[in-house]
Amino acid sequence: MSITAERRQAVIKEYATGPNDTGSPEVQVAIMSERIVNLTEHLKTHAKDFHSRRGLLVLVGQRRGLLDYLKRKSQKRYETLIGRLNLRR
Repeated sequence: MSITAERRQAVIKEYATGPNDTGSPEVQVAIMSERIVNLTEHLKTHAKDFHSRRGLLVLVGQRRGLLDYLKRKSQKRYETLIGRLNLRR
């Protein structure tokens, strides 16, 4: 269900804003989005796994909070990120 260390490093490298960037909102949202996709696939086959479902809802809430923060700070970065991640907003 969780992402592998190699995939995490690939996501960090893809969405990093600088050479040593691992904690910018863009990177955090991208990692959360990857985890959300994995949990969604898990829940398609394990429909009664309510503990994982709660974890998914918590992740979605955290991602929404980071996206709201990014939108407040920089509208351009926000729009670029949701375009790259194919999010609906």
